[in-house]
Amino acid sequence: MIQSIFTEKELVEELEKNARLKLVPKDSILTKPGDDIVFIPIVLKGCIRIIREDNNGKETFLYHLYPGQTCAMSLTCCQSGKKSMIKAITEIDTEILQIPVQLMEEWHKYAEWRAYISNNYQNRFAELINVIDLIAFSNMDKQLLHYLTERSKALNTKVLEITHQQIADELHTHREAVSRLLRTMEQKKLVKLGRNNIEVLTG
Repeated sequence: MIQSIFTEKELVEELEKNARLKLVPKDSILTKPGDDIVFIPIVLKGCIRIIREDNNGKETFLYHLYPGQTCAMSLTCCQSGKKSMIKAITEIDTEILQIPVQLMEEWHKYAEWRAYISNNYQNRFAELINVIDLIAFSNMDKQLLHYLTERSKALNTKVLEITHQQIADELHTHREAVSRLLRTMEQKKLVKLGRNNIEVLTG
């Protein structure tokens, strides 16, 4: 899988020598705010959900990481010497490559590594702008639909096993507001509500 992401011979050899392959079960927390960042994860298989959590424990969903991608927020904290600012949770059983943080700067001598880091910064920045736009300029129903379609895509299923409270926690809102919007969305045939599950009918 490494060779499908990187082709530069010396870089691949460095990865095979220094990186650690790890299989992480579904719903595992890889990192949380305040943790020391000792490695940078590259997703090989599966998917990771990235969440921003404030000092009061309130959460906001940011984006997903798919195979071949890494977390720009972790890169930023790593390079600035700060502790983790995000929570990373595996959506499904996920295989990651753990890159020791002390090698991040050293590997900048490889053009392919520099391009990889730069591209991940750009892609995650675009996703963050989208999230900011949704929060600042969109109604909560658009934020909710975006959240559901993104989770559906990440899990590769239209039926999400999730409670209204779990959604409210990650959208930083009240459960009652989520329940009310979901009922409206069901009337519009955007979703179908079940017992502790939601079927996404769009996207």
